[in-house]
Amino acid sequence: MPMPASDIERMIKTALPDAVIEIIDLAGDDNHFKARVTSVAFAGKSRVQQHQMVYAALGTKMGNELHALALETFVP
Repeated sequence: MPMPASDIERMIKTALPDAVIEIIDLAGDDNHFKARVTSVAFAGKSRVQQHQMVYAALGTKMGNELHALALETFVP
């Protein structure tokens, strides 16, 4: 079952409360998304570490309900 964009945003916000998040449904199918996430928590972290933080926020949903997520992460 697809995962709504609002659920993705909620899960990321729970882990990164200061985050500014933009979710884009790439295919219009609630299954392939792009997320742009900006958070001060990313400061001093490598791009890989930043992405790992977002994936950790999504837990077991990634690869199951959430099929594909392209990430762009930013420090404000």
